[in-house]
Amino acid sequence: MLHISSLPSRFGIGDLGPGALKFADFLSQAKQTIWQILPLNPTDAINNHSPYSSISAYAANSLFISPELLADDGFLSQEDLRSAELSSERVDYAAVSSRKAGLFAKAFDNFKNSKEKNEYKKFCGQNSDWLEDFGLFVALKEYYKGQVWSDWPVDLRDRDKDCLKAVRLELAEKIEKEKFLQYIFFKQWKALKDYCNKRGVAIIGDIPIYVNYDSADAWQGPQNFKLDKDKRLEFVAGVPPDYFCKTGQRWGNPVFCWSQIKKDKFSWWLKRVKHNLALFDLLRIDHFRGFVAYWEIPAAHESAVKGKWVKAPAEDFFKALLKNFSKESFIAEDLGVITADVKKIIKEFGFSGMKILMFAFGEENPLHPYLPHNYIENCVVYTGTHDNNTARGWFESEADAQSKERLLRYMGFEPDASRINWDFIRLAMMSVAKFAITPMQDILGLNGAARMNLPSTSSGNWGWRLFEDQLTPDLANKISEMTRMYARSPRL
Repeated sequence: MLHISSLPSRFGIGDLGPGALKFADFLSQAKQTIWQILPLNPTDAINNHSPYSSISAYAANSLFISPELLADDGFLSQEDLRSAELSSERVDYAAVSSRKAGLFAKAFDNFKNSKEKNEYKKFCGQNSDWLEDFGLFVALKEYYKGQVWSDWPVDLRDRDKDCLKAVRLELAEKIEKEKFLQYIFFKQWKALKDYCNKRGVAIIGDIPIYVNYDSADAWQGPQNFKLDKDKRLEFVAGVPPDYFCKTGQRWGNPVFCWSQIKKDKFSWWLKRVKHNLALFDLLRIDHFRGFVAYWEIPAAHESAVKGKWVKAPAEDFFKALLKNFSKESFIAEDLGVITADVKKIIKEFGFSGMKILMFAFGEENPLHPYLPHNYIENCVVYTGTHDNNTARGWFESEADAQSKERLLRYMGFEPDASRINWDFIRLAMMSVAKFAITPMQDILGLNGAARMNLPSTSSGNWGWRLFEDQLTPDLANKISEMTRMYARSPRL
């Protein structure tokens, strides 16, 4: 598991260029057949560049566009590249955004008279159902200095046809630039995915269940969400109070109006899934339990305390989903407290659930579902996820003496911080789980400073970076040998 932002590059953030290709080569050398990433959607400073908060469920993050590939296409010069280079141990999103904005402006100007216009027009036509409104949404957000769309003039808020036609003409240049950036991203992404697939590496994408309120999706289709007559939030999503948080979590995303979505034969969701499965080989569905029942909080409430559980039409939705797509295409993120009704849906429809090794030793329970001897084949095991500490960080700062004692008894030898990552990787690989996935930080044995995200915090996340000299032949050989030993690769 490695997000695009963490890839090696010359420009302060990972991108789809040479660093991504070299990582794919490393995976192939290490006999790995899966690369899992986080959501590719646009991020912003307001949401601290979390990939799980975006202004679009369809558009991609232009910060991941490779300047080097733009130069290969003739849209930038080598001097342009040199002027935008940025050396940093962690992603500095403000600096990256500023430098890439200048590059993209130059690239767009150079593109206007290029021979790629036909391919660009073809892309725009194929994606017009979301691309046109995304471009307009971004242009309007800039024009109204970041105002939430429900505060725009009423004709714009309510998408009056004549009004939309007029602003499309007025903001045509900005809209065209946003469409150009999406074209370039998807062109570069396709090349990277093809490169991976030819080397036997499949890509697992990640789809958040909810979209942001201030998004092109909510503006374009307000009927799909529980909004009032003025298109403002009536209810928001979250999770209820529990042992860890007495007030629960108020996420603030709009909850779905499932009655309307069901009336439309789930077309909103089916289109979104189809779009994602065109980008990825498999898809992890975040917060899977929300498709069965979700925690609905009145928007006026500042905490999650007075929310309530509301059932969603899970049976009908998943029947519609599997009429169009294979169950093998999905991984259900079924972490946390999962109730019987959620387990029933996962079993009934045959989805693969998730197992997290880091959570297996927190209690004295030989039947703990995350202990490897309790796995079924139809599951995916992780040493940890983007929301967890690294394996070493967990061992050094989170695991108590009792957890370490249980780990000792389970493995049969004394655990040690210097090798705990490999102990976890071995436990994952030797299990019956159909996939065993390890964050790159655990492959490298890094401590808690390399953690990707600490939930419920608003700074210091999503910044970890991998450097090319960490991808050594010895490391690839070590992974390859363990993969071969446990028959984890078809390329033995």
